[in-house]
Formats: sequence, C-alpha cells, structure tokens
Amino acid sequence: MSSRVCKSFRVLVGMEIHVQLDTQSKMFTGAANGFGGEPNTQVDEQVLGLPGVLPVMNRKAVEYAIKAGLALGCKIARHTKWDRKSYYYPDLPKNYQISQYDLPLCNEGSFPLTLEDGSIKTVRIRRAHLEEDAGKLLHDAPGGYRIDYSIVDLNRAGTPLLEIVTEPDLSSGREVAAFGQELQKIVQFLGVSRGQMQMGQMRFEPNINVHITDDQGQIFKTAITEIKNLNSFSVLERATDSEVRRQIRLWEETGSLGRKSTYGWDEATGSTVHQRDKEDANDYRYFPDPDLPPVEVDDAWLLELNSQIGELPVARRQRYIDAMGLAPADAGILAGERAIGDFFDESVRLGANPRRAANLLINVVAQIANRRQVQIPALGIAPAVLSQVAKMIDQNQLAPSSALPLLDSVDAQSSDAEAIASKLGLLQVSDRSAIDAAIDAVIAQNPKALQDYKAGRQSALGAVVGMVMKQTKGLNPKMVQEQIRRKLSPGD
Repeated sequence: MSSRVCKSFRVLVGMEIHVQLDTQSKMFTGAANGFGGEPNTQVDEQVLGLPGVLPVMNRKAVEYAIKAGLALGCKIARHTKWDRKSYYYPDLPKNYQISQYDLPLCNEGSFPLTLEDGSIKTVRIRRAHLEEDAGKLLHDAPGGYRIDYSIVDLNRAGTPLLEIVTEPDLSSGREVAAFGQELQKIVQFLGVSRGQMQMGQMRFEPNINVHITDDQGQIFKTAITEIKNLNSFSVLERATDSEVRRQIRLWEETGSLGRKSTYGWDEATGSTVHQRDKEDANDYRYFPDPDLPPVEVDDAWLLELNSQIGELPVARRQRYIDAMGLAPADAGILAGERAIGDFFDESVRLGANPRRAANLLINVVAQIANRRQVQIPALGIAPAVLSQVAKMIDQNQLAPSSALPLLDSVDAQSSDAEAIASKLGLLQVSDRSAIDAAIDAVIAQNPKALQDYKAGRQSALGAVVGMVMKQTKGLNPKMVQEQIRRKLSPGD
C-alpha cells in the first residue's frame, strides 16, 4: 500500500494551438489550399518535394499571422526568418518542414480570459510563428476496405499554419476549453481562419504538469506531458482533467514523476494513453532555410494591418454588458461572430432598443436562419428592418409574438416592415375609442361576465379579453386588458 498522500496540488497547463490560415493558396506554393477534395489532388512539385523546386512565400499568410498576433497582444518582429525543421515521416515528402525557430513572427503577448465567476485571468502568449502543415496519414482505406498499412493524403501538406504557444497559465480542463473557445472566436472574427475543429483547421495540444504537495509539505513536480491533436472543446476539457488525475495517481502509486512525453486521447476509455517520449529541439536539426528571404515588417505595413482588426470579441462583449445592459450570455452570442455583432450594432445605431434588438436577433432571426439552414447575413434581413420591428413592438404597433411571421416574410428587397405587417394583418390597433367600442359591444352581449367579475370571479376578466380579441382582430392586447379592467372594476 502506498504511503504517499497528495494533500493538495496545482495544475499548470500551457497550450500549443495549430491554426490553419484561410488563404487561397498554400504557404510556399500556388497549389490550392482547402479542405476536402480527392486525396492527393491539391499538390504540386513543391508540396511533393521534387528536386529543383523552390519555395515562394505567401504574403497573405504572413499578414493573417500578424493580425492574429496583434489581436493576442503580441510584439511583432520587424525582422524574422525561415528555418528548416528536419524529420522523416511519410506525410512530409521533403523530409523537413519550413518553420520559424529562434525568430518567431509574434512573441510576448497576453490575452484576458474571462472565467466562470466573472474574474479575468491573463494568459501569456509566448510566441506565434508561421510554418507549413504536414499531410495526413489514413489508417482506414476509403470505402470501408480493409488494409494492413497506412496511406498518405498530401492535400493538407503545405497549408499555412500558425502555431500559437502560451505560457503555463491555465489550471483546469474548463479553463483550457474556455481559452480554446475564445481563441476560435478571435481567428474567425479576424477572418484569418474558419477555425472548424472537425475539419482540422484548429488543433489543440495542452502541455500539462502538476505540482503535488504531500502531507509533509514537500512539493513534487511531475514531468510535462503533451496531449496531441485534440479537436473538440469537450475532449480538450476531459483529456486535460484525465491527464491531471493520471499524473497524481502515478505519483501516489509508484512515486514516479513520469518522463517528458506525448500522449493521445482514447475516447472509448475516456483516458490519455502514452504515445512516445519527447524529442528535444536539437533532434530536429534546425537551420536557416537557404531558399527563402527574411521577412521585414515596416511601420506602414504594421499600421495598415492593425487598422483592419477593429473591436475584438472580448471588448465588444464587455461593451454590450456595460453600455447596453445586455445579459452576459446574450452579449457573448452577439460578440462571438463579427457579422452578427456588426448587424446588431447597426440596428441599435438606427434607433432600436438594445435589449429588444438582441432578443429579436438571438431568438427570432436566428430561428429563421436555422430553419432555412443559412447564416444570418444570408437571410436578406437588413439591420434597418430589424430596428423598425423593434421600435414597432416598443410602440405597441406589433405584438412580440408577431415578430416571427413578420421577419420570416422579409427578403433583401424589403425595406418597410410596417407595410409588410399591414399586408399580413399583424399591426395592432391602439386607438382607445376603437378598443372601448369593441369592449362595450362584448359586454353588452355578455352581461353575465360583468356580474361574475364584480362578484369576485377573476376568471371573468380573461374570458372577456378572449372574446374581444376573437371578435375584433388586431387590437392591442395589453390595452384591451387595461380597458376591460377599468370598465369591469367594482363601482363602475
């Protein structure tokens, strides 16, 4: 029986995140860059590593990387270079990867992460550098055929890849997943990556170790392990927590602090599994790439890229909460996608009440988009129309329940929500004399309702409201109820 007792522990997690940049061509060649396609069709001589070919740098990929670095609060190197990272593997035909070693494009950044309790944790960004992606090994043949070997698809090889490395500032699986989600929002907001994890466009690799304090107050630090290629936020959280438990259990049972190594995730068992021990940097035999010139970033270029970034999701979400009074959950939804946030801001600028506009956008417009299986910008509903609908509801011209059929009838050619509502018979009558006349007519036909209400039967009020609304379409239900209550109150 083990005599080791973990009295307390501190978790340290640093992240390595690989983000595929959404350029039309690959990092060092004009071959098409995109997800899918028949295996080995998005390749050329450079991707295949044929003799005599030379790389040509993709300027757009460099710009995307700089914009991501600026959004993460990084310093941008004014001078950087390319390096060859040498290793042999079937998915890397050249036997080296063009990357950046000692002079990364971006470094020394920081990102404010909002935790569940509302506090802010600063996650330091160690570096963010550009490189080319490798191909992909397939261990199951397409079509369900059984094979006894792996096959290689090089469509992904050469894709521009931004590798972001953080300091070990995260301390739980939940924090790791939250950081991953915020980073996804940033790259999508900037338009530098689609960030679709199921397509491999974002891959997360947490580096985890634990500082264990025993019952004597002595501290034991486990070896850092890296979990490779996690591609969902749920798996990211569960794998991190599982690895923490594994390291503590290993120490308690054997006293071992482990070795620096890489692990994978086994979904079937819900646990991390050992893959191999870690290489050191010198195992890759880095040296400057002789075929590529260095990258020089001047003030004008940096200023131009910085001007394209705009308000980031974290700042936008906080503005929605502080200045517009939105609930944090609603603010997060609206700030999470640039096009949606821009749509919302324009609706408010045109006079919509922020809370009303947010409710319509999140609960009505999003419902229409989901049913039609399109994104909200593709619906053809203009911010001006949403603003008009919001104002109509606040002015009692339109019942909140009528917003869905009204907005469902709007298209790109529609600009007058009131005209559409009138055509559909959705406009509410708020004229007091018309409402009083309708109430008087119903009471005259149903004198018992008046007697029942005066006798204290509250259900009579609802019955009269229902009869009035049924007999006279389009009346403002709130005003109908108020006027009936006044007319039926004892003493009248």
